[in-house]
Amino acid sequence: MTETSADRLTEAAGPPPAHVVARALVRPVWRSLPRWAVLTGAVLGLLLAGSSRTVSGPPDPWLCLNLLRAAALAFGLGLAFLLDDPARNTTAAVPTRRPVRTGLRLALVVPFMAVCWTAALFLVPAKGRPPVGAITLEAAAVMVLALASALVAVRYSEAGEPGTAISAGLVGTFLGAALLLPQRWELFVGPSDPHWDDAHRRWAAVLVVAVLVGVRSLAEPLRRRRTTALAQR
Repeated sequence: MTETSADRLTEAAGPPPAHVVARALVRPVWRSLPRWAVLTGAVLGLLLAGSSRTVSGPPDPWLCLNLLRAAALAFGLGLAFLLDDPARNTTAAVPTRRPVRTGLRLALVVPFMAVCWTAALFLVPAKGRPPVGAITLEAAAVMVLALASALVAVRYSEAGEPGTAISAGLVGTFLGAALLLPQRWELFVGPSDPHWDDAHRRWAAVLVVAVLVGVRSLAEPLRRRRTTALAQR
């Protein structure tokens, strides 16, 4: 069989199935993950949650609530570095589309962060633990916001390692929301506050917007799309 015939058969067979491509990419994507940043955020979050048990006397519900919020921020800071890739401009030329590689990164890390958050909840004494569903909603919003910011940075900029800027912005946003929002838009309230449910409707809105922005930003970076269009001309 000639080389031309083999090439034609390969083209006729089409690209390999998505699960085959994903399985082949697991090892190289795992090696490229910023594992130390993610692990540092996870460890810091668990230490913050566990520090609620070091206080003498009965657990303080307000302290436990804010320690869990700080733990969620620490997890978010770790996730802000998830898409950092010093070789980004090189890997942009590989045949596997960026959404596949990004999705694989998320699939490798998000379950780990979910386990860490569950552990953080159990590290807080049961008598001081805030309503689990509500505080988990807050944590999900913070972590998805960090991921969405990373996805936006990858799509709309050429920065190979935007994690530092994203983490700084996340801390600033977190502190600004805690200190500067007017009472009617307040996010950080206690379970006994009459605005607790209203605050968590706003947290749900933050989560939904972050998810939508993140999904929209999963597409190929704009610069690569423009380059491909010019090359086709």
